[in-house]
Amino acid sequence: MGLSAHLRWLLPPDAPQPAPGAWCLCRLPLVLMIVCLLTGCSRRPDPNTLVMIIESSPANLDPRVGIDGQSERLDELIFDDLLTRDQHFNFHPGLAESWQVPDPLTYVFHLRHGVKFHDGRPLTARDVKWTFDSLIQGKVISTKASTYRYVDRIDTPDDYTVVFHLKEPFATLLWNLSGAALGIVPYGSGGEVTQHPIGTGPFRFVSAQQDRDVILERNGNYWGAEPHLERIRFAVVPDTTTRALELRKGSADVAINALTSDMVLALRRQPNLQLLHAPGTVLAYLNFNLRDPILKDVRVRQAIAFAIDRRPMIHYLLRDFARPAYSILPPESWAYNGDVPRYAYDPERARQLLDSAGYQAVNGVRFHLTMKTSTEEGTRLLAAVLQQQLRAVGIALDIRTFEFATFFSDVTRGEFQLYSLRWIGGNEDPDIFELVFHSRRLPPNGNNRGYYVNPRLDSLIDQARQELDQNTRKQLYAEVQDILAQEVPSINLWYFDNVLLANKRVKNLTLDPSGSYDFLKTAELAH
Repeated sequence: MGLSAHLRWLLPPDAPQPAPGAWCLCRLPLVLMIVCLLTGCSRRPDPNTLVMIIESSPANLDPRVGIDGQSERLDELIFDDLLTRDQHFNFHPGLAESWQVPDPLTYVFHLRHGVKFHDGRPLTARDVKWTFDSLIQGKVISTKASTYRYVDRIDTPDDYTVVFHLKEPFATLLWNLSGAALGIVPYGSGGEVTQHPIGTGPFRFVSAQQDRDVILERNGNYWGAEPHLERIRFAVVPDTTTRALELRKGSADVAINALTSDMVLALRRQPNLQLLHAPGTVLAYLNFNLRDPILKDVRVRQAIAFAIDRRPMIHYLLRDFARPAYSILPPESWAYNGDVPRYAYDPERARQLLDSAGYQAVNGVRFHLTMKTSTEEGTRLLAAVLQQQLRAVGIALDIRTFEFATFFSDVTRGEFQLYSLRWIGGNEDPDIFELVFHSRRLPPNGNNRGYYVNPRLDSLIDQARQELDQNTRKQLYAEVQDILAQEVPSINLWYFDNVLLANKRVKNLTLDPSGSYDFLKTAELAH
């Protein structure tokens, strides 16, 4: 669907609307039918292999190194972390069946007995110590090393006890030992893990071919609930339309968050497919450069927030596969504060704020702003809609589009007035506030790309990072979110839903807010 077709649906409510059903300009069903006739749809799936489509090959399956989405999601299946997280991002036992924090600088973990790596070696404290020491001491070069910079040393008083000693209090340590943070590798593991990862997880690695596939098989000796799937083939399919065709033909079984909203709506009518969608945590946001002479005025930022109407964008661009966002944290987080100032669509209020800031309209224009975007279609559409909506309050938005590498380079150097990106995973833990809004995290030392500085906010974040009591931390982060909502250094737009399409032969599917591949641990193939 072209840009003009999308924008037609973002007109004011009183604008003339097309006849019912006329909006469905997507030609995907016809394309699917033609390709199916040409290529044949009679291929029978392997009854013992689930084929899941992924957009790209994992960059590195060493859990100490890989930071891209595919690497981390596949690592969750191959490796286990010390702790796991539930849907509200609270911690639960993983390889560590229990833990204590006797003082703010000491964390003691007690490992499960009887856990084995895929090659049969027993898991002991020595393996846990090696995994972290190899990273912290630079035996394995990785950007993840900085995550554990507050770890002073790790002791192993016996085979099933691991003690982390910290240089200073660091309440987010547990987060960085859970989920897909850092899976445990066998003692002595070096660079060979990249080519042949060996973990303790529910699936074991079989093979990987760059830009083709990754194959995993069930770990029959798994210490936890044994998965039902015998084999999973992760087929790399970079092209979105081809991904849709593979699902339509039945030559692929599952795809999650890998299709456009229009394709999802077309494919869900196919008799062989089922659709699951549930709230997710991936956040779309708009960021301001507060060094800019116009945007440094909080009234201007608040006015822009009042001028943006999320509703038509969520409905027409995203086909309602998203929900409005009012914090960088998702509502599922234990630290989420929903009781903060909100900016409902109010163009008149936006005009009043701009008037009070001294920006009177001349020939309908108060000032110009430039928004940088990548060539990705969704981002370009968002920018075009924002251009429409801001024009209504007298702001002329100029759009500059770049290849992603150039765009992202400018963003990380602070060379922008406005841009939009997504937070994927990092916003599930409240430590995101330190990375994104603390004054010590100005580029190049972090992701405070908008150069926001607030001493009160810095103090609250520092207190929360060292506070072990979760209720106290929650109160501190509640005030952090209230300040950010008032000062609007960025605008939280929406959280994308997790959208999974699967062949109906796949049973027992569930969705996690993080969009992980954990559903493969319980999925079954009907025979």
